[in-house]
Amino acid sequence: MRDQKRGKAFYVLGAFFILFVLFLYGPMSTIFILSFQGPEGGLTFPMRGVSLNWFRNLTEKQMVGDFAGSFARSFSLGVIVMLLTVVIALSGGLAFRHRFKGAGVIFYMAIASLIVPSILVSLGIGLQFRIIGWDTTWYGSALGAHLTWTLPFGLLIMFAIFNRFNKSYEEAARDLGATPWQVIRHVVIPIILPSLIGIALFGLTLSYDEFARTLMTAGTDNTLPLEIYAMTTNVTTPVLYALGTVTSAFSFIIIILALGAVSFVRWRRARHGSDAGRGV
Repeated sequence: MRDQKRGKAFYVLGAFFILFVLFLYGPMSTIFILSFQGPEGGLTFPMRGVSLNWFRNLTEKQMVGDFAGSFARSFSLGVIVMLLTVVIALSGGLAFRHRFKGAGVIFYMAIASLIVPSILVSLGIGLQFRIIGWDTTWYGSALGAHLTWTLPFGLLIMFAIFNRFNKSYEEAARDLGATPWQVIRHVVIPIILPSLIGIALFGLTLSYDEFARTLMTAGTDNTLPLEIYAMTTNVTTPVLYALGTVTSAFSFIIIILALGAVSFVRWRRARHGSDAGRGV
């Protein structure tokens, strides 16, 4: 097999993949590198020294931009969206396991926001709040706007999980006298826990980075994406790149922690299974 010559399609697809990687990680790598500019450095190459000056600058009071406040709002909003997405997606997945009248309509209404342009969702929610007479806030209108983005992903994941879920585990628990709540708590949730962690990761990261659905709904207090966008018009130092590096590192840390949690759950499940097999 190794002696067979690769066709032209292999090299074409290989070149396309390389271009894709460069397009995806090239700008990010440029920002990472330029964030380590020296104190006299600018926004472009060549670099003028190497230092952590602009990262230290993030901890100082800025003439423009509210780094700490916008980060706290984005993180808080992301956590709230994450928790609501997990709870609602799990509840929806459990509900749709049983056929009921109007299930199709509810399903398509739940995922319809995926095909609606994000800026229109933001504009519509913002206008609706103004018509009602309510102020737009990051914890109110923006929360609802973000849920229109994260919930469809959570629901689709839960539908896929429950579509291949083996109901014999639940039947065995009921035969042993478990109540419906005990079946969910001790049987269903432990089995689908890795998927719930994945939904939580979707909810947190999608909300934390969301710009378009926050633009018209956050009110007077910016979230971090809005703050970064506002800073692009008046910040002329690599402190903006340092902020981008820190926020990207934060996102990667969240992903690594989620993957670690999934691996730990699988390890515990495999260990308990082997212990049960030995009669422990």
